[in-house]
Amino acid sequence: MSSSSPGTEPAQPQPQPQQPQLGRRLGLLDAVVIGLGAMLGAGVFAALAPAAGAAGSGLLLGLALAAAVAYCNATSSARLAARYPASGGTYVYGRERLGAFWGHQAGWAFVVGKTASCAAMALTVGLYAWPDQAHAVAVAAVVALTAVNYAGVQKSAWLTRTIIAVVLAVLAAVVTAALTSGEADAARLDIGADATLTGVLQAAGLLFFAFAGYARIATLGEEVRDPARTIPRAVPIALGITLAVYAAVAVAVLSVLGSDGLAGATAPLADAVRAAGVPELAPVVRVGAAVAALGSLLALILGVSRTTLAMARDRHLPSALAAVHPRFQVPHRAELAVGAVVAVAAATADLRAAIGFSSFCVLAYYAIANVSAWTLTREEGRPPRVVPVLGLIGCAALAFALPLGSVLAGAAVLLAGAATYVARRALVGRRQE
Repeated sequence: MSSSSPGTEPAQPQPQPQQPQLGRRLGLLDAVVIGLGAMLGAGVFAALAPAAGAAGSGLLLGLALAAAVAYCNATSSARLAARYPASGGTYVYGRERLGAFWGHQAGWAFVVGKTASCAAMALTVGLYAWPDQAHAVAVAAVVALTAVNYAGVQKSAWLTRTIIAVVLAVLAAVVTAALTSGEADAARLDIGADATLTGVLQAAGLLFFAFAGYARIATLGEEVRDPARTIPRAVPIALGITLAVYAAVAVAVLSVLGSDGLAGATAPLADAVRAAGVPELAPVVRVGAAVAALGSLLALILGVSRTTLAMARDRHLPSALAAVHPRFQVPHRAELAVGAVVAVAAATADLRAAIGFSSFCVLAYYAIANVSAWTLTREEGRPPRVVPVLGLIGCAALAFALPLGSVLAGAAVLLAGAATYVARRALVGRRQE
């Protein structure tokens, strides 16, 4: 029975104030730049040496294989992002196409794996900028870039443009110095008996860590103007530029150091210019490496915070993290939380272990993206069927070819994510009884 008095209208529910939304401020150039910022800082300065240690003279084969798998994953992700232009990337795609559990697993793998990537990039900054205080510099870098992201995504894009310009100039100098020196020897590019299938697969898995930055474009889908058109164009452009740069640098460094010299290098590009007879360029390379890693770290923190936002909206993470700042239009609580976790990881992590662990988690994330893309219909803009199939097979092959420690740690994280999902569902079910 209504409690309102006779002759009076029932009380109407008061409208709820509209929650702040993320601002669509990024155009095609901004999206490409953010993808480049995430990719160029990772592989050239951090992943080439461990990949050479795994593949030996088959390093370039590993690079080509990593690029092929990345292309399939990027195509699947771009088609899904055009269909679902919201923050969260494969967390959203898995949830919408495969069900809540697979969305949760994708988001869990991304947040944990990319947190390790953030720590790896922060440590790369420290190792190049001040090797004796690498962990302290890494933490300082995380704090500074979290503050930049807090001020707004457009400011992040502007800073990334500057970083990309510096990095490309430094890499061009390295390639020119190496390939024009008397020490360059094309015979060092030959594939020898030390190149095994297992080694090439493992190298490709490690180098995939470098290519995975294009996901930052998709995870920013809620902040891109005309996402259905912009994202499918931005992803292949960023990936193609990155592959060309990686190939040029890998050929240049191998030609002067060889695979053995590259595998043992702690700062391979700086070692390459010394071997090329231009030692005065080494300090410039160290600065460029630190700047590149800063660009990658900036884009990584952006991506992790947006996936955290999406998971918090669905209460897979604390709902307080879903808040959007009314002035800056960014997920400020998610950014602060991600920054705090990454700072702790950067203070304690080991670089090479972080790369392997991150690669396993991110390959699992893209496996879910490829299965999600397979379910798209022709009307929904699905990619050619062979693309998600090859992407899924490639993800599985590269993930399980990684070092055993990385595989075991990554598998444990995925199992923990599944247990968290089951426990949450059970708790919600008891509350509803």
